[in-house]
Amino acid sequence: MVPTYAQLFAAACAFATTANAVTPIEVKGMDFVNSKTGDRFQILGVDYQPGGSSGFSATEDPLGDADACLRDAALMQSLGINTIRVYNLSPNVDHSKCASIFNGAGIYMILDVNSPLSGGSLDRTDPESTYNSVYLEQVFGVIESFKNFPNTLGFFAGNEVINEQSVYEAPAYVRAVVRDMKDYISANANRSIPVGYSAADVRPILLDTLDYFMCNMENSTSSRSDFFGLNSYSWCGDSSYTTSGYDVLTEDFSNATLPVFFSEYGCNSVMPRTFTEVQALYGKEMDQVFSGGLVYEWTQEANDYGLVAINSSDTATLLRDYEYLTEQFAKVDMTSIESSNSTQTSLEPVTCSASLITNSTFLNSWDLPTRPSKVADWIKSGYTNVTAGALVSVSSTAIPQTIYDYNGNKVSDVKYKVLSSDESNTPNNSTSLVSSTSNSSSSSSSGSASASASASASASSSAASSVSGATAGHLSASFMGLLTGATLFAVFML
Repeated sequence: MVPTYAQLFAAACAFATTANAVTPIEVKGMDFVNSKTGDRFQILGVDYQPGGSSGFSATEDPLGDADACLRDAALMQSLGINTIRVYNLSPNVDHSKCASIFNGAGIYMILDVNSPLSGGSLDRTDPESTYNSVYLEQVFGVIESFKNFPNTLGFFAGNEVINEQSVYEAPAYVRAVVRDMKDYISANANRSIPVGYSAADVRPILLDTLDYFMCNMENSTSSRSDFFGLNSYSWCGDSSYTTSGYDVLTEDFSNATLPVFFSEYGCNSVMPRTFTEVQALYGKEMDQVFSGGLVYEWTQEANDYGLVAINSSDTATLLRDYEYLTEQFAKVDMTSIESSNSTQTSLEPVTCSASLITNSTFLNSWDLPTRPSKVADWIKSGYTNVTAGALVSVSSTAIPQTIYDYNGNKVSDVKYKVLSSDESNTPNNSTSLVSSTSNSSSSSSSGSASASASASASASSSAASSVSGATAGHLSASFMGLLTGATLFAVFML
C-alpha cells in the first residue's frame, strides 16, 4: 500500500521530535548513569513547585504553564541546573509542552506521584484505608503522563511518609506502592524508569528506612527502591563537613547499593543562603557516596526558601540565593564527579531480613499488602483514563518576561537555548545572565535588597513562541530541516 501524506508526516514527526532529546538515565549499583555513554550522572537540581501546594489543583500544576516553564528553564540553564523535582502533578493536565521545554534545555525531571487532593496520597496514620484503587489512579495517571519523555529521570513513590507520626505498618504500604509502580512501568512503558522514596531526616530510623527499601525480597524483587532521597537541612550558614553532620551521613550511606541524594537541602536559618555545602556535597569527601542533590526551592513562597521571586506573569526577580548558588555551582568539577566507577556500578543489594532493622519501633517484616481491586488489570492492560504525554518541537528563543536581579536592575538578553541531542545542562554554559548595570553583577558585594519596586514593570512580549503544538502556526527552521530529512527517511522505510 502506498503510504499517505498523513502517514509520512506522522513518521517524520516521530523521528524529528526525538532529535533534540536528552539521554535517559538508568541505575547501576549506587550510581545514576547515562544509558548511552555509561558516564555517571550527578544531580545538580532544584525543587520546583511554583505557588506551593495551594497553587495546585486537578486542572492546574507546575508543568502545565508553558510560558512559566520557558522562563524558568532559561533561568535554570544559566544557573547550571540539570534536574528538577516536582511534588504535585495532575494527570488531567497536558504536560507535553513543559516537559519538552525542560528536555530541550537539558534538564531532567524527578516526579512525585502523590497529590494533596483527597484520595491522592497514603495517610501515614492510616495507610491501610488509603491504599486503594482511587489512590493508584493518581499514581498510574502521573506515570502515564510522563512515561514517554526521555528526561523523566524517575518517580518518587512517597515523600516523608515514614516519620515519628507514622504507624508501624507504613513502610510496607510504601514499598507496595513502589512494587505497583515498577510493575506498571515494566508492562506499559518502553523503557525502565527508576522509582524511589524521599525520606525525612529522622536519624533514629533513617538507616532502617534505607535498609527496608534497599534490600531485595526473594519473592518480589520489583518492590525494591531504585534510589533513595533524603530531605536534610543540617548544614546552616557557613558550616562545615563535620559541624553539619555531613560526615556522619556520608559514613551512614557509604554501604548503600542504590543511588542516594539530597531530595531537599538548603537550610534558611541563616540568610542569605551562601550554599557552602555545595563544595562538600560535590567534593571528594562525599561525591562517591551521594549522587548530588536538589535545592529547596525554586520560587519564593511564604516559607522563604526561594531562589526566584515571581512578581507577576510578566516579571521575576533573581534573589541573592540564586546568585550565591550560581557561584557555588560554577566551582563544581563536573569531569571529576561524572567519572564512572566500576566498583560502585557493580554493587548488589542484600536480601531482606529482620536483622537489618535495629530500631524496635520500625517494621522488620516484608509482608506487603495485596493489591486493591482493578490494579492488576491496569498493570496488565494500562490505565487509559489519561492521555500519555509526548515531546513537541521547541526552539531557542529570548524569553518574553522581564527579569531583574536582586538590586532591581534589569537582566538583559535572557534566552532559552535548545541543547544538542544527548546533552544535559551544566554550570558555566553559554547562557549566563548579565545585568544592565555593571555594579550588580556580583551578589556577594551587596547587602540585602528588594526588587519589589520593579514588580509592576511591564515585560516585553515580542519574542516568538518557542513551543510548537498541534495548532502552532510555524515550525522552527531546524525542525523543518529535520522534518524534510525525516520525511525522506520515512519514505524509504515505508
